[in-house]
Amino acid sequence: QVQLVESGGGLVQAGGSLRLSCAASGRSFSNYDVGWFRQAPGKEREFVAAISLNGGNTWRPDSVKGRFTISRNNAKNTVYLQIDSLKPEDTAVYYCAVALSSRYAASPVEYDYWGQGTQVTVSS
Repeated sequence: QVQLVESGGGLVQAGGSLRLSCAASGRSFSNYDVGWFRQAPGKEREFVAAISLNGGNTWRPDSVKGRFTISRNNAKNTVYLQIDSLKPEDTAVYYCAVALSSRYAASPVEYDYWGQGTQVTVSS
């Protein structure tokens, strides 16, 4: 079992920044890739970034490159998502997730454990 708790969401004006955190407990966190996803009302869950188990590799869709930065601190069992130049269309619930067996995954079905999410709302 892996328990994940996201934090750091909130209401922010367009152009601002947020740093989301994903704190893990349970199984050895440093053995797994971790991803961030978001889901806006009425839309499917969307992949936004992921990081390899040792932090050496990151990947994200072109749509967020330059604004979304993922990092991790395995000593603190925490993964971070820095979001800069926020836009109203970034408004969503943001989730972190752990992939137990998949590597370099970008699909929600490849992730096994999920947090409860943190709401990000961007006002124009």
